[in-house]
Amino acid sequence: MAAQIQTALTIIRRRQVEARKGLSRSTIYDCIKAGTFPAPISLGEKAVGWIEAEIDVWLSAQIEKSRKAD
Repeated sequence: MAAQIQTALTIIRRRQVEARKGLSRSTIYDCIKAGTFPAPISLGEKAVGWIEAEIDVWLSAQIEKSRKAD
């Protein structure tokens, strides 16, 4: 049987997303609505979080786009 390597999923909260993305809460939700940013997952009745790996992929794509534009 092949060994499967799994990485632990890390959930980050909105303030951490704001700090990593460098934009405000309203801008993050506008981007989600536009389909240009990963949507959060429900953590409970009044709590959401983002999968850190999805945020990392988004940030890498933004860097790539920025570098190609130069």
